[in-house]
Amino acid sequence: FQASNPGQFENDSDVLWQRGHVPETTVYHGRVGINTDAPDEALVVCGNAKIMGRVMHPSDSRAKQNVREVDTNEQLRRITQMRLVEYDYKPEFASVMGIKNT
Repeated sequence: FQASNPGQFENDSDVLWQRGHVPETTVYHGRVGINTDAPDEALVVCGNAKIMGRVMHPSDSRAKQNVREVDTNEQLRRITQMRLVEYDYKPEFASVMGIKNT
């Protein structure tokens, strides 16, 4: 898309792009693809991404509290009950994602 004026896009019938409630934000209700025209998630980036700030993820230690040690023997017992698999990517997925070794 191209913005001709802040908050206004060339195709006014495309109401999926909106100015956000928070200043300097844009909201899109759908899927966004960068270097792909077939995104299958909220955001799909085919290529490298450069992050100049922090990336917050649910597994990030900054998002956790009450972190404590666990019984190693119990955890090893659980691991032995896990189902481990090998797989190949479907060719159509691999080609869209640029994966060479499926």
